[in-house]
Amino acid sequence: MSRHRAQQLAAEFLARADAKGWFEALYAEAGSNYAAVPWADLTPNLNLVGWSTKQNLVGAGKTALTIGCGYGDDAEFLAEIGFQVIAFDISPTAIAACKQRFPNTQVSYQVADLLNPPERWMQHYDFVLESYTLQVLPLESRAVAIEKISRFVAPSGELLVIARGREATDPPGAMPYPLTKPDLEQFEKYGLRCSSFEDYWDNETPPVRRFRVLYQRRVEGAWGSQRQANWGD
Repeated sequence: MSRHRAQQLAAEFLARADAKGWFEALYAEAGSNYAAVPWADLTPNLNLVGWSTKQNLVGAGKTALTIGCGYGDDAEFLAEIGFQVIAFDISPTAIAACKQRFPNTQVSYQVADLLNPPERWMQHYDFVLESYTLQVLPLESRAVAIEKISRFVAPSGELLVIARGREATDPPGAMPYPLTKPDLEQFEKYGLRCSSFEDYWDNETPPVRRFRVLYQRRVEGAWGSQRQANWGD
């Protein structure tokens, strides 16, 4: 299955005012031929692995949420470095494939909709990974998704976003749509602070421009309240 087929399915569902149904259609069409899904490398994302190595990311005693987990490779990587991981995808076929590929997994794989997630996930996760999901959503869904993703991050938690990147003055292109810096600045409307922003070309052939951004939950208000309480003792 080519990227063209994914674009075709997305266009067909969008024409029916369904921005999400094409994900299940794509995975169902691929069946057990996992490599037919254009973004399925069947290995952890090198843009995540390289970053986590440089950051010496350790998950022991921490929770993580993997958004749009696909076939589960990134979720398994986070579990290997110690996180207690929940990974979700809107596609039941994708989630079934995760469980088949990793029968002894420690990851909790769940079917869920990013645009209508469980309330219990709000501000619950120490580390949230958003890799390549926003870039396959149409503009009208993306703003909602950014709000939901922001709200997954626990107090003092972190969010890592990995996406294709472009200048705001560049054409939006075809799906997957590269994000802009103004797109990513929307996360800061929901209590997150950008702690690092990388703009780089990856090692694909041909190279792809990527944005890799780390956000942290702002806790100034909570810290201020605690400080005041301590001073009053």
